[in-house]
Amino acid sequence: MSENPDNNSKTSFQLNPWGDDLVADEDYIRLCEEFGINMVQELEIPYSAFEKNRFLRRKIIYGHRDLGMILKAIREEKPWAILSGIKPSGQFHLGTLTTASEMVEFQKMGGKIYYAVADLESYADNGTPLDIAYKYAVDNIADILTLGLDPKSYVYLQSREQIPQDMVFMAGRHVTNNMMKAIYGDRDFALYMAALVQVGDILLPQLMDGPMPTLVPVGIDQDPHLRLVRDLTRHFKYIKKNRKTKKEISSPLFKPAATYHKLLPGLDDVTKKMSKSRPNSYFNLGDDPIEIEKKLKRAFTGGRGNKEEQKKLGGVPEKCMIYKLLQIHFQPDDNKLQDRYLRCKDGMLCGTCKKESIQIIMDFINEHNEKKQEMVPLAKEILSRDPKTFSF
Repeated sequence: MSENPDNNSKTSFQLNPWGDDLVADEDYIRLCEEFGINMVQELEIPYSAFEKNRFLRRKIIYGHRDLGMILKAIREEKPWAILSGIKPSGQFHLGTLTTASEMVEFQKMGGKIYYAVADLESYADNGTPLDIAYKYAVDNIADILTLGLDPKSYVYLQSREQIPQDMVFMAGRHVTNNMMKAIYGDRDFALYMAALVQVGDILLPQLMDGPMPTLVPVGIDQDPHLRLVRDLTRHFKYIKKNRKTKKEISSPLFKPAATYHKLLPGLDDVTKKMSKSRPNSYFNLGDDPIEIEKKLKRAFTGGRGNKEEQKKLGGVPEKCMIYKLLQIHFQPDDNKLQDRYLRCKDGMLCGTCKKESIQIIMDFINEHNEKKQEMVPLAKEILSRDPKTFSF
């Protein structure tokens, strides 16, 4: 995140979807105010949504754009879509696990998932050849299937899907270089093109299957993509031919909705984002279990300066990476999570908590990886399906 050079306001920020910057806790509200993101706490959400979605229930999702439109579709039993994706440049890590798990939680609420494997963006950003990206894609999709992705979801590779590819030209007619620079900063032109491909990804559910509310769950760093596509949506329509008259009928599209979760800090430093440049800041689900345990043992905690202060004042779970991992990913039982929170506040020593928590985390990872192996053939089958044909 950096100050926006095209805005003289001292509070103006520019989010970088391809960067490693961590948004400070005190900046989230400022970003919401600056970019027009609404707070989830101000929205009337039915109990059934909290019951099915732990990201809402545990307040991991804090901001939104038009989430009320999705809740209205659920209430009226009308179709709605969830659009998400992954850049296939490596194994599943804690950051990708967050968005994928959030998507699966929304699936429980009745949305149909459309999932983009962003191999074109991976090439533009990381230089990953398409054949290598495909191998990562198989591995990534197997992970998501293990998390609960419905195999009937529409999963596709950008390099094989016409809608996002054509969108570079179609959306490109409505943007200028200055506009892209104002949103994303001064980037390689390939990244601007990748952003236009993502416009196609986000609008794909409606362009393919007709107008319907579409939800895009993301971290705050991805908001530039949402602002771009919401601005461009008015230029596109769903076109369908009447079988009897052969006439074309066009319908306007819904502006895509979005939910926002906070970015997960690094295991080793809560003031910095997870980054490959700092190996101890993250781990992949497929890493050597011994190495994962080592990183967890060294993870930053919310403990006090010494044993006496810990027992007297209690710990600070809000600043503890071990507690954050349990809250977001590895402890599905709300009662057990609450019990750990209270025990920490009551003075439980970090050594005791870490030992218990690491066992919970490793049990989850080991079980996940065992089930994942059974999903690899299905992942390959899903990625081999022919994409639906479409043209503007």
